[in-house]
Amino acid sequence: MDSTAIATCILAGSFILFVLLRFPIALGLAGSSILTLLYLKVPLATIGQTMIQGMNSYSLLTIPFFILAGQIMSEGKMALRLINLAQLIVGGIRGGLAMVNCVACMFFGNISGSAIADVSSIGSVMIPSMKKKGYDTDYSVGVTVSSAIQGVVVPPSHNLVLYSLAAGGGISITSLFLAGIVPGIMMCAALMATSYVFAVKRGYEKDDPVARKDVPRILFDGFMSLLTAVIILGGIFTGWFTATESGAIACLYAFILTFFIYRDIPLKRMTVILKRTFRTVSMVLFLIAASAAFSWVLAYLQVPGMITDWMLNISDNPIIILLIINIVLLLLGAPMDMAPLILIMTPILLPVVTSIGMDPVHFGIILMLNLGIGLLTPPVGTVLFVGAAIGNISISQATKAMMPFFYVLCIVLLILTYIPGIVMWLPNMVQ
Repeated sequence: MDSTAIATCILAGSFILFVLLRFPIALGLAGSSILTLLYLKVPLATIGQTMIQGMNSYSLLTIPFFILAGQIMSEGKMALRLINLAQLIVGGIRGGLAMVNCVACMFFGNISGSAIADVSSIGSVMIPSMKKKGYDTDYSVGVTVSSAIQGVVVPPSHNLVLYSLAAGGGISITSLFLAGIVPGIMMCAALMATSYVFAVKRGYEKDDPVARKDVPRILFDGFMSLLTAVIILGGIFTGWFTATESGAIACLYAFILTFFIYRDIPLKRMTVILKRTFRTVSMVLFLIAASAAFSWVLAYLQVPGMITDWMLNISDNPIIILLIINIVLLLLGAPMDMAPLILIMTPILLPVVTSIGMDPVHFGIILMLNLGIGLLTPPVGTVLFVGAAIGNISISQATKAMMPFFYVLCIVLLILTYIPGIVMWLPNMVQ
Protein backbone atom coordinates (compact mmCIF):
# COMPACT_ATOMS: atom_id res chain seq x y z
CA MET A 1 0.00 0.00 0.00
CA ASP A 2 1.52 3.35 -1.02
CA SER A 3 1.75 6.41 1.20
CA THR A 4 -1.27 8.11 -0.44
CA ALA A 5 -3.50 5.12 0.28
CA ILE A 6 -2.26 4.93 3.87
CA ALA A 7 -2.82 8.67 4.34
CA THR A 8 -6.36 8.32 2.95
CA CYS A 9 -7.05 5.49 5.42
CA ILE A 10 -5.69 7.63 8.27
CA LEU A 11 -7.89 10.56 7.23
CA ALA A 12 -11.09 8.49 6.92
CA GLY A 13 -10.37 6.15 9.83
CA SER A 14 -9.46 8.85 12.33
CA PHE A 15 -12.50 10.94 11.37
CA ILE A 16 -14.84 7.95 11.85
CA LEU A 17 -13.15 7.22 15.20
CA PHE A 18 -13.64 10.82 16.35
CA VAL A 19 -17.33 10.63 15.37
CA LEU A 20 -17.80 7.32 17.24
CA LEU A 21 -16.11 8.85 20.29
CA ARG A 22 -18.73 11.64 20.07
CA PHE A 23 -16.24 14.43 19.40
CA PRO A 24 -17.77 17.59 17.88
CA ILE A 25 -17.72 17.20 14.09
CA ALA A 26 -15.54 20.29 13.64
CA LEU A 27 -12.90 18.90 16.02
CA GLY A 28 -13.08 15.56 14.21
CA LEU A 29 -12.46 17.24 10.85
CA ALA A 30 -9.55 19.30 12.17
CA GLY A 31 -8.06 16.40 14.15
CA SER A 32 -8.13 13.91 11.28
CA SER A 33 -6.58 16.54 8.97
CA ILE A 34 -3.74 17.17 11.45
CA LEU A 35 -3.03 13.44 11.89
CA THR A 36 -2.91 12.94 8.12
CA LEU A 37 -0.52 15.87 7.58
CA LEU A 38 1.71 14.60 10.39
CA TYR A 39 1.98 11.27 8.58
CA LEU A 40 2.67 13.01 5.26
CA LYS A 41 5.20 15.32 6.98
CA VAL A 42 3.47 18.39 5.55
CA PRO A 43 3.97 21.56 7.69
CA LEU A 44 1.05 21.99 10.08
CA ALA A 45 1.03 25.73 9.30
CA THR A 46 -0.83 24.64 6.15
CA ILE A 47 -3.83 23.71 8.31
CA GLY A 48 -3.98 27.14 9.96
CA GLN A 49 -3.59 28.97 6.67
CA THR A 50 -6.29 26.86 5.02
CA MET A 51 -8.72 27.34 7.92
CA ILE A 52 -8.29 31.11 7.84
CA GLN A 53 -8.61 31.19 4.07
CA GLY A 54 -11.79 29.08 4.32
CA MET A 55 -13.44 31.81 6.42
CA ASN A 56 -12.07 34.69 4.34
CA SER A 57 -15.17 35.10 2.17
CA TYR A 58 -17.55 38.03 1.87
CA SER A 59 -20.40 35.62 1.12
CA LEU A 60 -19.99 34.13 4.61
CA LEU A 61 -21.54 37.28 6.09
CA THR A 62 -24.84 36.10 4.61
CA ILE A 63 -25.08 33.25 7.12
CA PRO A 64 -25.01 35.25 10.40
CA PHE A 65 -27.50 37.76 8.99
CA PHE A 66 -29.95 35.02 7.97
CA ILE A 67 -29.52 33.25 11.31
CA LEU A 68 -30.12 36.48 13.26
CA ALA A 69 -33.23 37.33 11.22
CA GLY A 70 -34.59 33.81 11.84
CA GLN A 71 -33.86 34.05 15.58
CA ILE A 72 -35.67 37.38 15.90
CA MET A 73 -38.74 36.08 14.08
CA SER A 74 -38.74 32.77 15.99
CA GLU A 75 -38.70 34.68 19.29
CA GLY A 76 -41.71 36.78 18.30
CA LYS A 77 -45.17 35.67 17.15
CA MET A 78 -44.31 35.46 13.45
CA ALA A 79 -45.12 31.73 13.37
CA LEU A 80 -48.63 32.31 14.74
CA ARG A 81 -49.39 34.96 12.10
CA LEU A 82 -48.22 32.66 9.32
CA ILE A 83 -50.32 29.81 10.74
CA ASN A 84 -53.38 32.08 10.66
CA LEU A 85 -52.64 32.95 7.03
CA ALA A 86 -52.25 29.28 6.12
CA GLN A 87 -55.50 28.48 7.90
CA LEU A 88 -57.28 31.12 5.84
CA ILE A 89 -55.94 29.52 2.63
CA VAL A 90 -56.39 25.77 3.26
CA GLY A 91 -58.13 25.40 6.63
CA GLY A 92 -61.53 24.72 5.06
CA ILE A 93 -60.41 21.45 3.44
CA ARG A 94 -60.99 18.13 5.20
CA GLY A 95 -58.07 17.51 7.52
CA GLY A 96 -57.24 21.13 6.86
CA LEU A 97 -55.33 21.66 10.09
CA ALA A 98 -52.65 19.23 8.86
CA MET A 99 -52.51 21.11 5.56
CA VAL A 100 -52.26 24.37 7.49
CA ASN A 101 -49.22 22.80 9.14
CA CYS A 102 -47.63 22.04 5.75
CA VAL A 103 -48.27 25.51 4.32
CA ALA A 104 -47.24 27.32 7.52
CA CYS A 105 -43.95 25.39 7.58
CA MET A 106 -43.28 26.41 3.97
CA PHE A 107 -44.07 30.06 4.77
CA PHE A 108 -41.89 30.08 7.88
CA GLY A 109 -39.12 28.16 6.13
CA ASN A 110 -39.25 30.86 3.47
CA ILE A 111 -38.25 33.29 6.21
CA SER A 112 -36.06 31.33 8.63
CA GLY A 113 -34.36 28.94 6.18
CA SER A 114 -33.95 26.44 9.03
CA ALA A 115 -35.72 23.14 9.64
CA ILE A 116 -34.98 23.28 13.38
CA ALA A 117 -36.46 26.79 13.67
CA ASP A 118 -39.43 25.61 11.62
CA VAL A 119 -40.34 22.64 13.81
CA SER A 120 -39.66 24.59 17.02
CA SER A 121 -41.78 27.62 16.11
CA ILE A 122 -44.57 26.05 14.06
CA GLY A 123 -44.63 22.79 16.04
CA SER A 124 -45.02 24.49 19.42
CA VAL A 125 -48.27 26.04 18.14
CA MET A 126 -49.59 23.45 15.68
CA ILE A 127 -49.00 20.18 17.55
CA PRO A 128 -51.04 21.25 20.64
CA SER A 129 -53.70 22.80 18.36
CA MET A 130 -54.05 19.60 16.32
CA LYS A 131 -54.28 17.47 19.48
CA LYS A 132 -57.00 19.78 20.82
CA LYS A 133 -58.97 19.36 17.57
CA GLY A 134 -58.92 15.56 17.83
CA TYR A 135 -55.89 14.69 15.69
CA ASP A 136 -53.75 11.82 16.94
CA THR A 137 -50.60 13.02 18.68
CA ASP A 138 -48.22 10.83 16.67
CA TYR A 139 -49.79 11.99 13.41
CA SER A 140 -49.53 15.65 14.48
CA VAL A 141 -45.81 15.17 15.17
CA GLY A 142 -45.27 13.20 11.94
CA VAL A 143 -46.76 15.83 9.66
CA THR A 144 -45.00 18.68 11.50
CA VAL A 145 -41.48 17.25 11.36
CA SER A 146 -41.91 16.18 7.73
CA SER A 147 -43.13 19.63 6.72
CA ALA A 148 -40.34 21.39 8.62
CA ILE A 149 -37.61 20.21 6.25
CA GLN A 150 -39.04 22.44 3.52
CA GLY A 151 -36.94 25.16 5.16
CA VAL A 152 -33.69 23.62 3.90
CA VAL A 153 -34.81 23.84 0.26
CA VAL A 154 -37.09 26.88 0.13
CA PRO A 155 -35.05 30.10 -0.17
CA PRO A 156 -33.43 31.84 1.59
CA SER A 157 -31.83 28.72 3.06
CA HIS A 158 -28.43 29.41 4.63
CA ASN A 159 -27.59 25.78 3.82
CA LEU A 160 -27.61 26.72 0.14
CA VAL A 161 -25.06 29.44 0.97
CA LEU A 162 -22.94 26.78 2.71
CA TYR A 163 -23.15 24.60 -0.39
CA SER A 164 -22.01 27.48 -2.62
CA LEU A 165 -19.03 28.08 -0.33
CA ALA A 166 -18.18 24.36 -0.13
CA ALA A 167 -18.22 24.23 -3.93
CA GLY A 168 -15.55 26.95 -4.06
CA GLY A 169 -17.85 29.96 -4.29
CA GLY A 170 -18.33 29.61 -8.03
CA ILE A 171 -22.03 28.68 -7.87
CA SER A 172 -24.43 31.61 -7.89
CA ILE A 173 -26.45 31.92 -4.67
CA THR A 174 -29.18 33.66 -6.68
CA SER A 175 -29.46 30.62 -9.00
CA LEU A 176 -29.60 28.28 -6.01
CA PHE A 177 -32.38 30.33 -4.39
CA LEU A 178 -34.34 30.36 -7.65
CA ALA A 179 -33.84 26.61 -8.05
CA GLY A 180 -35.33 25.93 -4.61
CA ILE A 181 -38.70 27.60 -5.24
CA VAL A 182 -40.44 25.00 -7.46
CA PRO A 183 -39.11 21.96 -5.49
CA GLY A 184 -40.31 23.64 -2.28
CA ILE A 185 -43.82 24.10 -3.70
CA MET A 186 -43.73 20.53 -4.99
CA MET A 187 -42.77 19.19 -1.56
CA CYS A 188 -45.58 21.17 0.07
CA ALA A 189 -48.16 19.88 -2.45
CA ALA A 190 -47.01 16.26 -1.93
CA LEU A 191 -47.19 16.57 1.86
CA MET A 192 -50.63 18.19 1.65
CA ALA A 193 -51.92 15.38 -0.60
CA THR A 194 -50.61 12.79 1.87
CA SER A 195 -52.26 14.69 4.73
CA TYR A 196 -55.59 14.63 2.90
CA VAL A 197 -55.37 10.86 2.36
CA PHE A 198 -54.80 10.36 6.10
CA ALA A 199 -57.61 12.79 6.94
CA VAL A 200 -60.08 10.72 4.92
CA LYS A 201 -58.71 7.42 6.27
CA ARG A 202 -58.83 8.49 9.93
CA GLY A 203 -62.00 10.55 9.70
CA TYR A 204 -60.56 13.96 10.53
CA GLU A 205 -63.00 16.80 9.91
CA LYS A 206 -62.67 20.26 8.39
CA ASP A 207 -61.34 23.03 10.57
CA ASP A 208 -63.60 25.84 11.74
CA PRO A 209 -63.91 28.58 9.10
CA VAL A 210 -62.15 31.87 9.72
CA ALA A 211 -64.52 34.67 10.75
CA ARG A 212 -64.99 37.25 8.00
CA LYS A 213 -64.15 40.12 10.32
CA ASP A 214 -60.72 38.56 10.96
CA VAL A 215 -59.78 38.12 7.28
CA PRO A 216 -58.35 41.64 6.67
CA ARG A 217 -56.21 41.48 9.82
CA ILE A 218 -54.93 37.97 8.97
CA LEU A 219 -54.07 39.02 5.41
CA PHE A 220 -52.28 42.15 6.62
CA ASP A 221 -50.32 40.32 9.33
CA GLY A 222 -49.42 37.52 6.91
CA PHE A 223 -48.28 40.02 4.28
CA MET A 224 -46.14 41.90 6.81
CA SER A 225 -44.52 38.64 7.94
CA LEU A 226 -43.86 37.35 4.42
CA LEU A 227 -42.47 40.73 3.41
CA THR A 228 -39.19 39.62 5.00
CA ALA A 229 -38.84 36.91 2.34
CA VAL A 230 -39.97 39.35 -0.35
CA ILE A 231 -37.23 41.77 0.71
CA ILE A 232 -34.57 39.07 0.66
CA LEU A 233 -35.56 37.29 -2.53
CA GLY A 234 -36.88 40.28 -4.43
CA GLY A 235 -33.73 42.29 -3.78
CA ILE A 236 -31.46 39.41 -4.84
CA PHE A 237 -33.42 38.42 -7.94
CA THR A 238 -33.77 42.00 -9.20
CA GLY A 239 -30.10 42.69 -8.56
CA TRP A 240 -30.83 45.63 -6.24
CA PHE A 241 -28.51 44.14 -3.61
CA THR A 242 -26.41 41.06 -2.92
CA ALA A 243 -27.43 38.09 -0.75
CA THR A 244 -25.32 39.51 2.11
CA GLU A 245 -26.93 42.94 1.84
CA SER A 246 -30.39 41.39 1.69
CA GLY A 247 -29.66 39.46 4.90
CA ALA A 248 -28.69 42.70 6.68
CA ILE A 249 -31.85 44.48 5.46
CA ALA A 250 -33.98 41.48 6.51
CA CYS A 251 -32.47 41.66 10.03
CA LEU A 252 -33.35 45.34 10.27
CA TYR A 253 -36.90 44.73 9.02
CA ALA A 254 -37.44 41.76 11.38
CA PHE A 255 -36.09 43.85 14.28
CA ILE A 256 -38.45 46.77 13.58
CA LEU A 257 -41.45 44.50 12.95
CA THR A 258 -40.97 42.37 16.07
CA PHE A 259 -39.89 44.98 18.60
CA PHE A 260 -41.58 48.21 17.47
CA ILE A 261 -44.57 47.47 15.22
CA TYR A 262 -46.05 44.36 16.86
CA ARG A 263 -44.09 44.63 20.13
CA ASP A 264 -44.21 40.86 20.58
CA ILE A 265 -41.32 40.82 23.06
CA PRO A 266 -39.49 43.43 25.16
CA LEU A 267 -36.35 44.98 23.76
CA LYS A 268 -34.22 43.42 26.53
CA ARG A 269 -34.79 40.00 24.89
CA MET A 270 -32.48 41.15 22.10
CA THR A 271 -29.53 40.31 24.37
CA VAL A 272 -30.68 36.68 24.57
CA ILE A 273 -31.26 36.56 20.80
CA LEU A 274 -27.78 37.94 20.07
CA LYS A 275 -26.12 35.46 22.47
CA ARG A 276 -27.96 32.58 20.82
CA THR A 277 -27.05 33.87 17.36
CA PHE A 278 -23.36 34.33 18.27
CA ARG A 279 -23.25 30.79 19.68
CA THR A 280 -24.74 29.34 16.49
CA VAL A 281 -22.58 31.44 14.18
CA SER A 282 -19.38 30.57 16.06
CA MET A 283 -20.14 26.86 15.68
CA VAL A 284 -20.90 27.27 11.97
CA LEU A 285 -17.73 29.29 11.31
CA PHE A 286 -15.53 26.81 13.18
CA LEU A 287 -17.15 24.02 11.19
CA ILE A 288 -16.49 25.88 7.91
CA ALA A 289 -12.85 26.47 8.88
CA ALA A 290 -12.30 22.83 9.86
CA SER A 291 -14.01 21.54 6.73
CA ALA A 292 -11.82 23.82 4.60
CA ALA A 293 -8.75 22.08 6.06
CA PHE A 294 -10.35 18.65 5.56
CA SER A 295 -11.24 19.50 1.95
CA TRP A 296 -7.68 20.69 1.30
CA VAL A 297 -6.30 17.35 2.52
CA LEU A 298 -8.86 15.49 0.36
CA ALA A 299 -7.74 17.48 -2.69
CA TYR A 300 -4.05 16.97 -1.79
CA LEU A 301 -4.64 13.20 -1.71
CA GLN A 302 -6.75 13.42 -4.91
CA VAL A 303 -9.63 11.63 -3.20
CA PRO A 304 -12.42 13.34 -5.25
CA GLY A 305 -10.77 12.14 -8.48
CA MET A 306 -10.40 8.61 -7.12
CA ILE A 307 -14.05 8.49 -6.07
CA THR A 308 -15.14 9.82 -9.46
CA ASP A 309 -13.13 7.10 -11.24
CA TRP A 310 -14.42 4.43 -8.85
CA MET A 311 -18.08 5.38 -9.38
CA LEU A 312 -17.67 5.61 -13.15
CA ASN A 313 -16.09 2.14 -13.08
CA ILE A 314 -19.19 0.81 -11.33
CA SER A 315 -21.39 2.20 -14.08
CA ASP A 316 -21.29 4.91 -16.72
CA ASN A 317 -25.09 5.17 -16.58
CA PRO A 318 -26.07 8.51 -14.96
CA ILE A 319 -29.31 6.97 -13.65
CA ILE A 320 -27.38 4.34 -11.65
CA ILE A 321 -24.75 6.81 -10.42
CA LEU A 322 -27.36 9.30 -9.20
CA LEU A 323 -29.30 6.51 -7.49
CA ILE A 324 -26.12 5.42 -5.66
CA ILE A 325 -25.41 9.01 -4.62
CA ASN A 326 -28.95 9.46 -3.28
CA ILE A 327 -28.75 6.22 -1.27
CA VAL A 328 -25.33 7.15 0.14
CA LEU A 329 -26.52 10.63 1.17
CA LEU A 330 -29.69 9.27 2.79
CA LEU A 331 -27.62 6.75 4.76
CA LEU A 332 -25.07 9.37 5.82
CA GLY A 333 -27.86 11.75 6.82
CA ALA A 334 -29.01 9.35 9.54
CA PRO A 335 -25.89 9.46 11.81
CA MET A 336 -24.55 12.93 10.84
CA ASP A 337 -25.92 16.46 10.92
CA MET A 338 -26.63 18.49 7.80
CA ALA A 339 -24.02 21.27 7.79
CA PRO A 340 -20.98 18.97 8.20
CA LEU A 341 -22.23 16.71 5.42
CA ILE A 342 -22.68 19.64 3.06
CA LEU A 343 -19.11 20.77 3.70
CA ILE A 344 -17.64 17.25 3.51
CA MET A 345 -19.59 15.69 0.64
CA THR A 346 -19.77 18.66 -1.75
CA PRO A 347 -16.07 18.60 -2.77
CA ILE A 348 -16.22 14.80 -3.02
CA LEU A 349 -19.43 14.36 -5.03
CA LEU A 350 -19.52 17.54 -7.12
CA PRO A 351 -16.79 16.27 -9.51
CA VAL A 352 -18.74 13.02 -9.90
CA VAL A 353 -22.04 14.64 -10.87
CA THR A 354 -20.45 17.24 -13.14
CA SER A 355 -18.62 14.44 -14.96
CA ILE A 356 -21.99 12.93 -15.93
CA GLY A 357 -23.37 16.30 -17.05
CA MET A 358 -25.40 17.32 -13.98
CA ASP A 359 -25.67 21.05 -13.33
CA PRO A 360 -24.07 22.06 -9.98
CA VAL A 361 -27.20 24.10 -9.15
CA HIS A 362 -29.39 21.04 -9.73
CA PHE A 363 -27.09 18.94 -7.54
CA GLY A 364 -27.26 21.57 -4.77
CA ILE A 365 -31.04 21.17 -4.46
CA ILE A 366 -30.78 17.36 -4.56
CA LEU A 367 -28.11 17.48 -1.84
CA MET A 368 -30.28 19.75 0.34
CA LEU A 369 -33.33 17.50 0.01
CA ASN A 370 -31.33 14.35 0.72
CA LEU A 371 -29.75 15.77 3.84
CA GLY A 372 -33.03 17.41 4.88
CA ILE A 373 -34.69 14.00 4.82
CA GLY A 374 -31.75 12.81 6.92
CA LEU A 375 -32.88 15.23 9.65
CA LEU A 376 -35.95 13.00 10.06
CA THR A 377 -34.13 9.72 10.55
CA PRO A 378 -32.63 8.36 13.80
CA PRO A 379 -30.13 8.09 15.43
CA VAL A 380 -29.31 11.82 15.01
CA GLY A 381 -32.53 13.11 13.36
CA THR A 382 -32.56 16.48 15.13
CA VAL A 383 -35.87 17.62 13.62
CA LEU A 384 -37.53 14.33 14.63
CA PHE A 385 -36.16 14.64 18.19
CA VAL A 386 -37.45 18.21 18.59
CA GLY A 387 -40.89 17.27 17.22
CA ALA A 388 -41.14 14.24 19.53
CA ALA A 389 -40.18 16.40 22.50
CA ILE A 390 -42.86 19.00 21.67
CA GLY A 391 -45.49 16.29 21.22
CA ASN A 392 -44.26 14.42 24.33
CA ILE A 393 -44.10 11.05 22.53
CA SER A 394 -41.32 8.51 22.07
CA ILE A 395 -38.89 8.58 19.16
CA SER A 396 -40.23 5.21 17.95
CA GLN A 397 -43.79 6.58 17.84
CA ALA A 398 -42.66 9.71 16.01
CA THR A 399 -40.61 7.65 13.54
CA LYS A 400 -43.53 5.34 12.76
CA ALA A 401 -45.88 8.30 12.18
CA MET A 402 -43.32 10.09 10.02
CA MET A 403 -42.61 7.14 7.69
CA PRO A 404 -45.49 7.66 5.18
CA PHE A 405 -44.34 11.26 4.68
CA PHE A 406 -40.73 10.02 4.45
CA TYR A 407 -41.67 7.74 1.54
CA VAL A 408 -43.49 10.59 -0.22
CA LEU A 409 -40.46 12.87 0.19
CA CYS A 410 -38.23 10.13 -1.26
CA ILE A 411 -40.52 9.93 -4.31
CA VAL A 412 -40.26 13.72 -4.71
CA LEU A 413 -36.48 13.37 -4.41
CA LEU A 414 -36.35 10.83 -7.24
CA ILE A 415 -38.58 12.97 -9.47
CA LEU A 416 -36.39 16.04 -8.91
CA THR A 417 -33.23 13.97 -9.46
CA TYR A 418 -34.24 12.53 -12.81
CA ILE A 419 -36.25 15.47 -14.20
CA PRO A 420 -33.78 18.36 -13.94
CA GLY A 421 -36.10 20.71 -15.81
CA ILE A 422 -38.28 21.03 -12.69
CA VAL A 423 -35.35 22.35 -10.66
CA MET A 424 -33.65 24.36 -13.40
CA TRP A 425 -36.74 25.97 -14.93
CA LEU A 426 -36.63 29.21 -12.94
CA PRO A 427 -32.80 29.66 -12.97
CA ASN A 428 -32.72 29.09 -16.74
CA MET A 429 -35.65 31.44 -17.30
CA VAL A 430 -34.06 34.30 -15.34
CA GLN A 431 -30.59 33.91 -16.92
